[in-house]
Amino acid sequence: MSNQKSFIDAVKERRTIYQLNKEAPISDKQISEIAEKAILHVPSSFNSQSTRLVVLLNKDHETFWEFTAEVLKTMVPEDQFPQTEQKLNGFKGAYGTILFYEDPEPVENLRKAFPLYAHHFGDWSEHTNAMHQYALWVALEAEGFGANLQHYNPIVDQKVAQHWSIPLEWKLRSQLVFGGRAGEAGEKKFQETHGKRLFVHGAKE
Repeated sequence: MSNQKSFIDAVKERRTIYQLNKEAPISDKQISEIAEKAILHVPSSFNSQSTRLVVLLNKDHETFWEFTAEVLKTMVPEDQFPQTEQKLNGFKGAYGTILFYEDPEPVENLRKAFPLYAHHFGDWSEHTNAMHQYALWVALEAEGFGANLQHYNPIVDQKVAQHWSIPLEWKLRSQLVFGGRAGEAGEKKFQETHGKRLFVHGAKE
């Protein structure tokens, strides 16, 4: 994370940015290092370490969105596809995409090892994956990227798995699209916090 920006500042400034371009404030190596740090240090229930990341940059990033367009073209009515294609081209015009997967094997192993909690491990796996998504979104924001989170799973899963040799049993949960900021986020509206969304007890002034 940049020394000029605190974690809380990065959390506050993380927004959904759809207007992205191919400018990158850091190198591909640094992007990979950030992803590795997330894999190593984001927590998981019972230390399951079930999240898997696939980082797609440059041509591989573009290929993912070309695949998505190919699949959706067979599903979206012909008169509506140009609008869909325009949206997908916006994602393709970004710098990269991170695919977030969950490997069910460690989750199943925990179910067997701890049957008392077996019914919780699916939910906890989703929590783990979500923490990886958020950590990387904030980390990329701190480096100067804009990003948005997409969910084109499961329609692209098989095609993507075949092309990048990803195990079919892994479950694709989301896609974080990131790139240079070519626009700004919309106005952010906040609901009331204290007494509505935030409750504090026992605090000393």
